Order: sequence, then structure tokens, then C-alpha cells
Amino acid sequence: MRFAIITHVNHLQYVDQYFGYAPYVREMDIWFKYIDEVVIVAPLKNTKPTEIDIPYDRNKIDFRPVPDFNLTNFKNVLGSVFKLPIIFWKVFLAIKNADHIHLRCPGNMGLIGCLVQVLFPNKTKTAKYAGNWDSQSKQPVTYKVQKWILSNTFLTRNMTVLVYGEWKNQSKNIKPFFTATYSDSEKEIISKTGFDSTIDFIFVGSLVSGKNPLYAIKIMQHLIEKGFNVVFNLYGEGPERSTLENYIQRNKLENYIVLHGNQNKEILKKAYQESHFVILPSKSEGWPKAIAEGMFWGCVPIATKVSCLPTMLDYGNRGVLLEMDLDKDVKMIKEIISDEQAFLTKSSLAIQWSQNYTTDLFETEIKKLLI
Repeated sequence: MRFAIITHVNHLQYVDQYFGYAPYVREMDIWFKYIDEVVIVAPLKNTKPTEIDIPYDRNKIDFRPVPDFNLTNFKNVLGSVFKLPIIFWKVFLAIKNADHIHLRCPGNMGLIGCLVQVLFPNKTKTAKYAGNWDSQSKQPVTYKVQKWILSNTFLTRNMTVLVYGEWKNQSKNIKPFFTATYSDSEKEIISKTGFDSTIDFIFVGSLVSGKNPLYAIKIMQHLIEKGFNVVFNLYGEGPERSTLENYIQRNKLENYIVLHGNQNKEILKKAYQESHFVILPSKSEGWPKAIAEGMFWGCVPIATKVSCLPTMLDYGNRGVLLEMDLDKDVKMIKEIISDEQAFLTKSSLAIQWSQNYTTDLFETEIKKLLI
């Protein structure tokens, strides 16, 4: 089977290997177990891999680089006019000669893939929609266009669309799905410690306004001011880092809050294991990987009511759903810190839920889509 992937994920070529964002590459390696030939159409950057980039397990990949582009302002739109014919042609050729088409959405490349796949109604296709599938959420127009095309069974035929969460009134090609980081063999008996020494919080994600790391820091600041012995570790990089550093310094929080930058899977695993809570006050999510990972290791999740998060947290039974009102949110977190048994109960429920979603189950479900 020749498997063609159309994706916006930036790739790097280093020492004759192709690298990409680690969680994405690990997932695609599972798909590749059941594939003969792999074609990837994606942007290719001329930089060295970082802590969050890993190579594919497969050495033989037909990689077809395309120019990176976006439509965020007039200048970028103008520049894209010259890039788009090249990109459309490369996507068309890859799809034309493929046995199975796999689109990664939402994204600019996903949008092009959505448009081109309409010309090939008889080819077998899958799409992974990694964003928020909630039709009521505020999203860019290009995302809504992709969702509309993917859901339209007249334009999009012979395709299974994998989405996060279960939503009402969906077309027959929409399939609720999940992603996974850890295997069955990594499961452990987990016993979280109490709050006698420190209360450990963790944030994992890009330091961007959409993930709201500053709001998380403000929650910690309020808890610290109320006398709680909080330690807050943030993992990730992004344009908000300097803003966060300045806020931490101005408010003399250096002894309580640490920015660790990007770290690899093993370091993050240990950090989850040593934390009591995982927090993500995000404005939008698809499958919130950091929340699922933290829950796997017994962290009680604290997150916003977006995408499939209310279901993941069982509407508050497995965690804390933020109201995005600082006083209310601090009060809810104080209540669970002050009731250790409530914390341990939620931690246990979080483990039970998250450890259902392993890479072993993920592989079983992927295999069904390909064979």
C-alpha cells in the first residue's frame, strides 16, 4: 500500500533522517507498521532538531517538500499566491498515485488536501482532525471550511474522519477517536503523596496566549499568597516566555515557579509522576495531550471547558473545570487541596480513565482503518 500524508507539520532533515514534532512522529510510526510505501507532503525546514523533535522509525520515506505558507495577513496572502500552484500540484500528484490518502487537519496543508481529495472519490482516505470539533466554538474560517468539507459526504467520499470527543448530529463518516502516549507495559501502581511538604503543579505546552500559561501563574500566585506551599513547573517554549519571566520576577515568585523549556518524554514522565496537579487553562484544544498524560500518572487535571475536556474530566468528578474567573477558580482548587481524600479520589479516577487509552489500543484501532 502506498500511503500519502498531507500535513502542515514542519519537518527537518538531519543526518539522512526526517524529524518532526515528537508526539506526531510517534503516532505516525504506529500507522507506518501497516504500510508498504510512505509519501509525505509537508514543509521542510533547514534547522537542527530540538528536544521535542524525533526521527521517524522508518528510513525509506518519499518526502516531497512544499513551501510553508499562511494566510494571516495581506502580505502573507500575497506571498502565498506564488506558492499555492506548486503546493496544489505536489498534493495532487501524491494523492493521484496513492492507495490511501491521510490528511492531517486543521491546517493550511490540510485545507489544500481537503480540496484536492474531492477529485478522487474512489480512493480510500482517512483524516485526523486534531483540533476542536465543537461546532459552537470560535475558530478561524479556514478551520470551519475544513470541517464542512470533511463532514460533507457528497464532496468527501470513502473517508473516515477521526475527531476528538463525541458530538451530536454528525455525518456517518465522523468517528470519535483519541490519541495515546504510553503503552500497557508502562502502567504502574501509582500512589500520590499528600500535601505535607509541597503541592506540586505542572503545565506542559507551548508558551502561547492560547494556552493561557499566565492565567495558570496567577492562580499559583493567589495560592501562594494564601499560605499554600506551592511549586509550579512549566514545560514548553513560546513567544510568551519573556512575559512570564517578567511577571515571575516582578511578583517575586522565583522560589515557587520554574520555566524548564522544552524537555523530552522521559523528563516529562518523571515530572508528571512527581506532581499532584496538571493544569491547562487553554482557550481551545483538540485532544489535550498534557491533561491525558498527567492523568495517566495520577495528576488531578485542572482545565477549561473546551472541546472534549468536560468529558475527559467527567464534568468535574475526575478533576477541576475552570470557570476562567480567578477568584472562583482559586476557591475550587483551595477546596480540593484542603480535602486530601477528595484529591486522592479524583487522582484514582483520573488514572482509571486515562490508562484505558494506551498506544496498544491506539494501534488496534488504527489497524482496523488500514486492513
